[in-house]
Amino acid sequence: MAHKKAGGSSRNGRDSAGRRLGVKKFGGEAVLAGNILVRQRGTKFYPANNVGMGKDHTLFALEDGEVKFHKIRGGKSAVSVVANAPAEAAE
Repeated sequence: MAHKKAGGSSRNGRDSAGRRLGVKKFGGEAVLAGNILVRQRGTKFYPANNVGMGKDHTLFALEDGEVKFHKIRGGKSAVSVVANAPAEAAE
């Protein structure tokens, strides 16, 4: 009888799910305090005015306002939240 020798098993065939990193709120968008602005590994973006950074380098809004991306010293990118002026002050 003809027999086929047993084939070895492959050691590949695994992958991890994507981590859903990136900018979550873009420049000009209105945000509320606590909203996540950027999920990142390391400090691709640095926190500036009214922005906090979590232990996993996630940037989040500390105040209600509008998101602004800009360059800081050394050509690095930073994220700020510009607080909205109260409606009464505008009148």
